[in-house]
Formats: sequence, structure tokens, C-alpha cells
Amino acid sequence: MNPFRSLRVRNFRLFVAGQILSVAGTWMMVVAQDWLVLDLTDDSASALAVVTALQFTPSLLLMLVGGRLADRYDKRLLLTAANVASGVVASMFAVLVLSGGVTLWQIQLFALALGVVSAVETPTRMAFISELVGPELLPNASALSAAYFNVARVVGPALAGALIAAVDAGPVMLLNAVSYLATVVGLRMMRPEELRRSARPAARARIIDGVRYVRSRDDLLLPLVLVGAVGLCAMNFQLTLPLLARTVFHTDAAAFGLLTTAFAGGSLLAALVTTGRRTRPSADLVNGAALGLGVVMTLTGWAPTFATAAVGLFATGFAVIFFAQAANHRIQLGSDPAFRGRVMSIYSTIMIGSTPLGSLLVGALAEAVNARATMWFGGAASLVAVGAVHAAGRRARDGRPLPNPAELARNA
Repeated sequence: MNPFRSLRVRNFRLFVAGQILSVAGTWMMVVAQDWLVLDLTDDSASALAVVTALQFTPSLLLMLVGGRLADRYDKRLLLTAANVASGVVASMFAVLVLSGGVTLWQIQLFALALGVVSAVETPTRMAFISELVGPELLPNASALSAAYFNVARVVGPALAGALIAAVDAGPVMLLNAVSYLATVVGLRMMRPEELRRSARPAARARIIDGVRYVRSRDDLLLPLVLVGAVGLCAMNFQLTLPLLARTVFHTDAAAFGLLTTAFAGGSLLAALVTTGRRTRPSADLVNGAALGLGVVMTLTGWAPTFATAAVGLFATGFAVIFFAQAANHRIQLGSDPAFRGRVMSIYSTIMIGSTPLGSLLVGALAEAVNARATMWFGGAASLVAVGAVHAAGRRARDGRPLPNPAELARNA
């Protein structure tokens, strides 16, 4: 079994090549941005939480609109426009940082602007993968997408930590701005006639139809509820990792990059493991993955030294991506292609859009207790959520109606 079989598709190879460079630049920017915020605010967890919330709030508010656009319009064109827009915004941010006069409110503004573009780009990119490779190769291509994303997360933060220590944050921001060109060039070099496009909907693609479709499918609704609970309480590592580095282990930027690299290394291993998947994952696999995440995250919160924390974060990174991939494949492979853009926008809204609320919650917890408490809380919440969703799944299998989504969310 060839774990890289999707790379035989020329358009997908171009897509991956561009994305590796672009995503590495993005993660370099994230490390530099977080370090700037902590430098400007004397290591304030609440200030970092606000920046993180602003960066992801547009996903909560606008990603359903992005999914509607992805179902209605040319995905390749939308992705090109989104990456050009991101490059322009990132260039302005880099110039401001290089000038030496950047302030906290300006960082907040640029985080918000990049989040707005991401709200369109993310669901479009996820739905575009099926057009690149077709349904047969979709599980493998999706896993490889997670793999390149985590290759970038390994390379980007490690390089950013070294560059920040050597030349400060400004050049890192500039490299990120340039990196968006790689995705744009890859998209424009593709052969449109080789894309596996589904028929455009005859009627206007409405957001509410996508929501109703998901609500009618228990096998889609339950993993989405689990993704929401885990995303809200546990998947706030953009905030948790710098706080662990600065306030628990008192490290410099380079060591922070190593912690992030350990986390990303585990994520990369999980992505490679899931490249062998050919069929839709079961509900039990999704629930088991979330259970494993809860356990390793809780244990990592107790890590006594920097080295043991790095090991724990490697295991946590593995568990995060294994769970996210299992949930993604169960949802995406169970969706009608006519609704896939909107379904994946709902998934992305829940997965990414929960971050603003989660980051504020985690930031407040870190201020009130410490950064370790954010790991304990995320792990415990994941375990509770798995129990609630597993019980609801048994109820569905017994032929009893599920509670409404609001009740499911409260139970989780």
C-alpha cells in the first residue's frame, strides 16, 4: 500500500508543494506574533488570549458563508483570491513590525483581518481536495494534507524561534508574506480540465439547507458535537504552548520553538499513520481517539520538566491529529458532494470557530491558576465529552431519537 498514492495526481502535487511553503510561513508568523504579544504585555495570558480570539472569531461568524461560496463558485479561483488577499495583509503587517513601532492594538487588527480571509479559505481548501483527487483517493489525500500541514508546523516554528533569536520578529513576518506566493503559483499552474468537479447546484446554495442536512444525519451530527466540545476546551495550543514555555519552564524563543516542534512532530506521525485509511472511520474509532487525547493531555499537564513536557506534547500532538482526521474523514466521506462545501464549513466553524471562546476561557484559567491547569482542564473536558457522545450514539443505535443539538452540547 503506497501512503503517497495521491501525489501521483499532478494537480495535487502542485497544491501540496505550494501549501507546504505557505503553511510553514504562517506558523512562523504565529510564533513571531505570539512572542511579540508576550514581549509587549509582560507575558500577559489574557492579552495573548484576546489576539488569538480575534484571529479566530471570523471563523465563528463567517465560515458558513465561506462554505456557501465554495459550493456555489469556482474553488480554485476563490483560493487564489484568498491567498492574494492574505499576502497583501501579511505584507502590511510585516512592514509595520519592521518599522519598530508596532503596538498591541495593531497586532489585534491584523490578526482579525487575516482571520476574515481564513474564514473563506479554510472550507474552500478542504472541499477542494476532493476535486483534486476524487472520492477514491480522498482519505489518503486528506491524510497527506494533514501531513504537509504538520511538516510545516515542524519546520516553521523551529525556524521562527531561531530567526527571532537572531534577527527579531520583523524578517519572520516578511517571509510569511512572501510564502503566500507559493500557493498562488501552484493553483495557477494546475490543469483545470483534470479537476473532478461536481455539478453546480441548480438552485441557490443556501446555508440553512446545509444545516438541515447535517441535523438530519445522526452519523454527522454526533462527531460534530464531539469536535465542538474538544475544540472549545482542549484544542487551544496556540495559546497553551507559549504560556507553558514562558511561565512554567521560563524558556527563550528558541526553546519555545522546540516545544512547538515536539507537538508538531507527533501530529506529523499521526498524519502519516492515517494515510493508509481507505474507508470511512467508525463512530467508535472517533470516540476512542478523543478518549486517548483526553488521557495524554491530562498527563502532559503534570510533566515536571521541559524534557518530559516535550515528550508529552509529542503524544498530545499525535492524539490531536488522529482524532481530527478520524472526525474529518467520518464527516467528509459521509457527506453528499452537493453539500460537502457547506458540511465542511460547519466542521471548520466548529473546529476553528470554537477557538475564540476557548482561548478566552483558557486565558482566564491560566491567569487564575497557571498554564498547567489549561492542559488538565482540556483533558478532563474531552473525557466528559466522549462519555456524553458515546451515550447519545447508543441511544441512536437503539432507535430512540437524539436530544436536540443544544442538549447534546450541554451534556458534552
